[in-house]
Amino acid sequence: MPLPLRLHFFGAARTVTGSCFLLETDAARVLVDCGMFQGSKSERELNYQHFPFRAAGVSALCLTHAHIDHSGLVPKLVKAGFDGPIYATAGTTDLASIMLPDSGYIQELEVDQLNRRNRRRGRETVSPIYTAEDAIASLDQFRAVPYGHWQPVAPGFRARYWNAGHLLGSASIEMEVKASGEEKPVRLLFSGDIGPDHKLLQPDPDGPRDLDYVILESTYGDMDREGATIARRRRMLRDEVRAAMRPSGVLLIPSFAVERTQEILVDLLELMQAGELPDIPVFIDSPLAMKASAIFKKHAGELENGSDLVEALESRWVRFTETVEQSKAIDRIHSFHIIIAASGMCEAGRIRHHLKAWLWRDEATVLFVGFQAQGTLGRILQDGASKVRIHGEEIKVRARMRTLDLYSGHADGPELKAWLADRLPVRRGVFLVHGEDPALKALQSSLATLDHVPGVIIPEIDEIYDLAGDRAVRLERHEARLPAASAGHRDWHNDYAELLLEINDAIEAAAHRKAKAVIIRRVKRALEEKSQG
Repeated sequence: MPLPLRLHFFGAARTVTGSCFLLETDAARVLVDCGMFQGSKSERELNYQHFPFRAAGVSALCLTHAHIDHSGLVPKLVKAGFDGPIYATAGTTDLASIMLPDSGYIQELEVDQLNRRNRRRGRETVSPIYTAEDAIASLDQFRAVPYGHWQPVAPGFRARYWNAGHLLGSASIEMEVKASGEEKPVRLLFSGDIGPDHKLLQPDPDGPRDLDYVILESTYGDMDREGATIARRRRMLRDEVRAAMRPSGVLLIPSFAVERTQEILVDLLELMQAGELPDIPVFIDSPLAMKASAIFKKHAGELENGSDLVEALESRWVRFTETVEQSKAIDRIHSFHIIIAASGMCEAGRIRHHLKAWLWRDEATVLFVGFQAQGTLGRILQDGASKVRIHGEEIKVRARMRTLDLYSGHADGPELKAWLADRLPVRRGVFLVHGEDPALKALQSSLATLDHVPGVIIPEIDEIYDLAGDRAVRLERHEARLPAASAGHRDWHNDYAELLLEINDAIEAAAHRKAKAVIIRRVKRALEEKSQG
């Protein structure tokens, strides 16, 4: 019996990371994105599991853009046996050539540190998901495609890339699929990540009309940034920097190394040149950001305000640090300065070292400029934690926590609705992905007022839909790798870390030895009762 067109949701379902969708017919299987899971430890553990499909059976991979939550498992896919083409724009191909090896290097580094701790604790050692060498090997399979041209990608499949306005090279991918039993091709549009109206370096997002299905991101589906402009954003950044200025202090900005860092840098230099901020040393403490900035300079002619970016990158007040020694040397500065370092959610990279060095000091300010997924260190700090654990050490939080969300690379709720309205009619349905529950439900409610949208579905991870009829039909699935209640939420690892900190706080606050002993006895008794029960 011929296999109808099916769509599998293997990631970014009720969570904002791990983007991965599989389109399947009896002739071919095509992946759209193959991203790494971030967020809670339960979600990150999915990166180490086998793929829920046979990698060698995939015909082709189409990438929306180079961010790691969309491309980060490509080397693992190749290592697992995928030998087909990887279609991406030239900008995505260039960025992936630095981002994927960097991801492999970070994994090697972090696994090495973890294994040292595991050996001391008598635990088993682990292997990285992939290495930098694996990532470099996967780059041979990339095939650059231009915007706006149909590209055959597999038997019965062709794709066309539209500028999504999110990142250098980012795309929404239109897909036409000729499946058995269908008189006409089924037309789908995978939005990828949609950029907002006020992006400094990217144009407004574009896309086709008259579709059967749209798979739409929902990261900020519950937010309305009414009145957001570049001028307003710069005023707010100016005020945050002024408030952070201490004679021997620092402003730490956890930032994605690619595009977010470059946008912030342009704004800071514009404010200094206009006299609205004094001249302040700005350290870009990220080898990846340095390499990415070189690629942005190469593509400056394709970017909005590309000349301003080149000028900012060449400013005497901007210092790029590449080596670990250069990074450590920043700690010896005794006047106010700004450090921009990855990762944007504080889950890896040099920002964790700077947080460890500064969180306990009240002269420090941490400014979040991007989305912080549930369960990440960034989200825990943003939510007001008084203590956190970094590299196995307990750190008291005295630094100021601030958020400036106008740097997000994602459209807000009204912008997403307007983008979809420009794609109408959508004949068979809309799937909402790449969002947490509040954002998904808010956008679902908002889209219900649009004409020519027959239904808005919020799929769960590992769900499968038959797209053959007039409407999508959910099929039975095997047990999900991640329960719906866990996707996009804190997990027991977060609760455990918080409990340890609370126990330590209670013991420290106890007035004398006897009171401390009582607390310890009560905790032990509770554990004994639980084990007996």
